[in-house]
Amino acid sequence: MVIIEKAEEIKYTIDREGEDNILRGDYSKSFQLPSIEDNPLCMAKTIEKLAQTRGITKIVFFQKREYEYDYSQAAMLNEIAKMYLHLSKDKQTYSYEALTFGRCKRFADTWFNDLRHVIFDMMMKDPLGGYVELIRLKREEVILREKSIDEESIYCLDRFIALLSQVIGKFEETRLVIVAKPYLAGFIPGKRAVYRRIFNPSIKPDFMYTKLMAAYPKKGIEIASYSVSDETEIVVFTLPDSVQTIYHLMPPEFKLSEENYELLDVAKTIMAEHKPKKSEFVDPQRMREVFYNVGRDLIEELASYRNLRLREKEINQLTSILIRYTVGFGLIEVLLQDEEIQDISINSPMGHNPIFIVHGKFDDCVTNIIPTTTEAESWASKLRMISGRPLDEANPILDTELELPGASTRVSAINAPLNPTGLAFSFRRHRDRPWTLPLFMKFKMINSLGAGLISFLVDGTRTMLICGTRSSGKSSFLSSILVEIMRRFRIITIEDTLELPVAQLRKLGFNIQQLKVASALAHGSSEVSASDGIRATLRLGDSSLIVGEVRSKEAIALYEAMRVGAAANVVAGTIHGDSPYGIYDRVVNDIGVPKTSFKATDICIIANPIKSADGLHKFRRVTQITEVRKTWENDPLIEGGFLDLMKYDANKDELLPSDELINGDSEIIKLIAGNIPDFAANWDAVWENILTRAKYKQKILDSSEELKDPEMLEAEFVILCNDMFHVITDKVKESTGVLNHEKIYFDWERWFETEIKKRKIKNGDSV
Repeated sequence: MVIIEKAEEIKYTIDREGEDNILRGDYSKSFQLPSIEDNPLCMAKTIEKLAQTRGITKIVFFQKREYEYDYSQAAMLNEIAKMYLHLSKDKQTYSYEALTFGRCKRFADTWFNDLRHVIFDMMMKDPLGGYVELIRLKREEVILREKSIDEESIYCLDRFIALLSQVIGKFEETRLVIVAKPYLAGFIPGKRAVYRRIFNPSIKPDFMYTKLMAAYPKKGIEIASYSVSDETEIVVFTLPDSVQTIYHLMPPEFKLSEENYELLDVAKTIMAEHKPKKSEFVDPQRMREVFYNVGRDLIEELASYRNLRLREKEINQLTSILIRYTVGFGLIEVLLQDEEIQDISINSPMGHNPIFIVHGKFDDCVTNIIPTTTEAESWASKLRMISGRPLDEANPILDTELELPGASTRVSAINAPLNPTGLAFSFRRHRDRPWTLPLFMKFKMINSLGAGLISFLVDGTRTMLICGTRSSGKSSFLSSILVEIMRRFRIITIEDTLELPVAQLRKLGFNIQQLKVASALAHGSSEVSASDGIRATLRLGDSSLIVGEVRSKEAIALYEAMRVGAAANVVAGTIHGDSPYGIYDRVVNDIGVPKTSFKATDICIIANPIKSADGLHKFRRVTQITEVRKTWENDPLIEGGFLDLMKYDANKDELLPSDELINGDSEIIKLIAGNIPDFAANWDAVWENILTRAKYKQKILDSSEELKDPEMLEAEFVILCNDMFHVITDKVKESTGVLNHEKIYFDWERWFETEIKKRKIKNGDSV
């Protein structure tokens, strides 16, 4: 269906897109503003078109940008259009003859003109003004009725007042009037301020596919604002009548001049002629560099042709935006530049739902970004090429990793038939730098004693499984354990989706080798299976073995590795579960590892999210550090096979040591001590060592907060502190012949204070 205006400036079409019937208005050749809230002529034309059709669920205008009014806004206008159609066609009630009421001809001219003005003029371009005019008119007629004394006038006025009440009642049943009523006090017909409170289109420049709600949320209470990359503005809102937190993003592409918008649109059209080949996605970083250089040259050439003088900063900005919307991932890349964002969820069907995020400070938030089907299909194609993995009906799940400017992320995509409404995505942002135990102490996930105990167990080359529910921080905590392994030892990591901070640790001097294996969900892949990858590590020499996540049958190979000698070094991994017995149940009953093999697990570290009493906030906590004893036969839970070394106390919001740990009743720690002459049969020395480790880690945290130097909690400095603890321990033992922990900490603290002075001088602070 096509409706063309007389001057052919504005063309209306009705399209069906998925579940939506969309009324589109092309204003590209018109000087009119395509805005329902600001332009009464646009509102009038829109209501007219809605009155001519049925079932419109969205309204979209185009004029350099796309302005989309969603279902709820379209529904309000549909009600007005339906009411307009009814009133204009009801000749028996609203015609001139009907308004005479048989004997009121002397009033009929005025009444007819008044109603005609409201129904045929104001109702289209200013329905709220029409409603207010009717109320004013009724008020005047009621006053006139009270002053009337002849029965003929009273009869006529009563009939007309009743008719006005009927029309006003119809108005008051509409959602538009219901929503607007709080703002109608003092309303002046013709003014548009109230409409701006009600109608807020999502805006999409024509070079983009993703839509963005530019207006701030109504009644939103600002709780934070900050900038990302000095170009993207973030404002976080709460709503007084909702539990949702709103993450409002305004990227640089929405703040460009009209000339730059047009420049980008032309540049994207030209760049789109060369679609990257699958071979080019083998090295995405190199591909982006090539396309960036080509895009920059294109921007400069187009600007020169149009006599636009662009500064260097503008050229770089426009080129970055161009690459984002050609070979990149659009606004997803802008979101991932925010270091506070941990997870991004994009639900199907596309075009109907905003993007949701998990924020480091504000937990779960809803954003003002709405991706479209076109955008989703583009992301899926790029993920297939980058990962080399399929995403189709036979393989409806794709897990891979993605390196983007300023962020590394794990991506999961699902498609039909698993997802009946099409594509959906989950992006998990990896922290730019490795997590450390002091950093987790800052966020209260673990305390200093827990950190000291884990440090001791790592040096004792134990086997560990970090267990928890989804988003409990398992992988992040595993990366902090990697930081505790001394850099003199080799580490081999095995992952199907690369999440561990191997590249960063390699730059920090670690002897680390990364292996990538096939996903447990992939079929027909050329990648090596996780089981074969684990067995291959046994041929790669003496190494610590770190498994990103134990998901399936590779657990059998992992326990083989533990039992045949890999446990001479640290073996650690993550697994889904919520308790030590949950790990046992999954490994033995679900995956099929023999019960006796499970005894190769030494330590279970349980990480779970803790919710606040109001249910609005989540906090990550280590809730248990449990050892697996070796003397049980059939069921470790019944036969005392699990011993809690530390357990979370909800009242104190802290991990507390068990009596067994304090009293030295830990078989695993005794096994470690039995291989070290200074610790053998000397529990006090073991306990002192754990406490000393806890003490120096607490010192790092306290000094960081005192000096307001968060860099002290990062891996580079923490690794230096760990190294010096080992070096000083060795020197004290060599000079005194015993592990004098008091002297070890004294010497370490003296070194630490000297190091802090160096940092102050380096940072330009007074010493």
